[in-house]
Amino acid sequence: GFFQSCAVEVDVKDASNATCLYAKWMMRFLIKYETNSSDYKNTTLNLSSSVTHNGSVCGNDTQAALLAVQFGEGHSWSINFTKTNETYQGDFITFTYNTNDTAVFPDAKRKGPITIVVKDTMRPVQLNNVFVCHNTDFFEAENVTQIFWNVTVQAFVQNGTIGKKESRCRADTPTSAPTVPPTIANVTTASTTTLSPAPTTAPKPVENPDTGNYSLKSGNKTCLLATVGLQLNVSQDKPLLININPKTTSADGACGNTTATLKLNDGNSTLIGF
Repeated sequence: GFFQSCAVEVDVKDASNATCLYAKWMMRFLIKYETNSSDYKNTTLNLSSSVTHNGSVCGNDTQAALLAVQFGEGHSWSINFTKTNETYQGDFITFTYNTNDTAVFPDAKRKGPITIVVKDTMRPVQLNNVFVCHNTDFFEAENVTQIFWNVTVQAFVQNGTIGKKESRCRADTPTSAPTVPPTIANVTTASTTTLSPAPTTAPKPVENPDTGNYSLKSGNKTCLLATVGLQLNVSQDKPLLININPKTTSADGACGNTTATLKLNDGNSTLIGF
């Protein structure tokens, strides 16, 4: 399933064995790579159950904090955090995948480690607050999509104690519908005036998704055609239904000799791979 992966938990200690950097999150990677036959394949790299965090650094007023993990056959991921007098935030994410891992990259044309760097979009977080984001977030760069969810992180932890106050990401923050004053109808007779509030309507349920047509081409020929209506049922704190809108969804992927991969990227930051 889309949300299946191993959770990572890292607790970095300082010289006095007090926690200085804490993180727990889930992530996976969708990677497009070239094969020896010069076509492209899509593969998924998940975290293994054994993850190390060698090279992680607490950081201070003059040095960035660094959260670094290593997993699988030569893969690694890291993010550095900078701080001001009042806030901290993520700076750059560095991801290295190793195409010598033949279980993940069979028949890869380019061999060895490949590194990409992307700028993190995390908003500044108040010092002593924990950053939390249960919703899915992703970064796309150089044929790699990095996907994150169920993120909890605090850099520059003070006195070894994880903060109790949370700073939520935008996607986790509920949006309140604007308050609309009730409509008052004036009904006038010869002797009386009646004021009647407009009837209230129940919340509208999520409708069935619209059907979309998605296709992939190999050269000038269509190699994959899908006609489907898609709805995601995301089970987190509360069940959440998300319809994929064909009008704002783009298709990407690759066709091989025996398999094909279709990736749908919705304008609401919903990513699906088949």
